[in-house]
Amino acid sequence: MLRPDHCGTKFSTMTQDLSRIRREYAQKTLSKTVVSADPSEQLKSWIDEAIHCKAGDSTAMSLATADSEGKPSARIVLLKEITEEGLIFYTNYHSTKGKQMDANPWAAVVFYWHELERQVRVEGSVEMTSEEKSDEYFQSRPESSKLGAWASDQSSAVPNRSYLENRLQELTEEFSDHPIPRPPHWGGYTIKPWRFEFWQGRENRLHDRIEYYLYDEGWKIQRLAP
Repeated sequence: MLRPDHCGTKFSTMTQDLSRIRREYAQKTLSKTVVSADPSEQLKSWIDEAIHCKAGDSTAMSLATADSEGKPSARIVLLKEITEEGLIFYTNYHSTKGKQMDANPWAAVVFYWHELERQVRVEGSVEMTSEEKSDEYFQSRPESSKLGAWASDQSSAVPNRSYLENRLQELTEEFSDHPIPRPPHWGGYTIKPWRFEFWQGRENRLHDRIEYYLYDEGWKIQRLAP
């Protein structure tokens, strides 16, 4: 079957043998002697480099959560801040991830920068940020994003696209003459890490992997086999 791709050309569905797709990694190296003693600082450094190199969606991270039975799910969210406490992102508390983090307050995230042949994995416990911090970030958002947070009951079924667009229009009129407050069902979460892993692609699949793990209130660093 032929279908158009995003460039408008036609292509056949699944024409390639996926098992034969290969990529060599040889851009950079990574060792225990060059990384920061603080994994949060190392992560900031890599994100800064990704932004400088114009890597696509430099702050995007794949967030994995699980429900009370351990059934996992994952999706992409955007990192908004790195503090002494951990990694902060914002979402709807009623979403699937919000419900899962409420029932099972642990999470893992993965950053991947194709252009730099790098990835970072972070694992830790999760807790909500303060209402004050959520309010502060919400007020920094564009008006359209504020309205979107009110319009979407995230992860719930809706009849069609028009339902969402009509809801957005209603809210635009409702808030037309006064500031848009933060919805009570929307706010921030902090992932408080106990483990980081920094991965640098290398030739012959002998990738560099440097792990940080929390031990007696301090960070220990070790190299892992690829």
